[in-house]
Amino acid sequence: MKVVYDPEVDVLSFLLSDAPVAESDQDKPGVILDYDGDGNVVGLEVLDASKRMANPMSVEYAVTPPLRQPA
Repeated sequence: MKVVYDPEVDVLSFLLSDAPVAESDQDKPGVILDYDGDGNVVGLEVLDASKRMANPMSVEYAVTPPLRQPA
């Protein structure tokens, strides 16, 4: 995954794959999902990122194990 912030257009992009984008859809205002030719999500763009988060130049992430289901 690659995360890119473009301050000139104030867009934060999450690139999940290097597959070419075949279609894009703005499911919710300000959030665009990019799909490949098979309908898989390959990217996500957040418009007006500086208005939606404290600092789009600083993105943190964590990989956590799945929650265990009670036996």
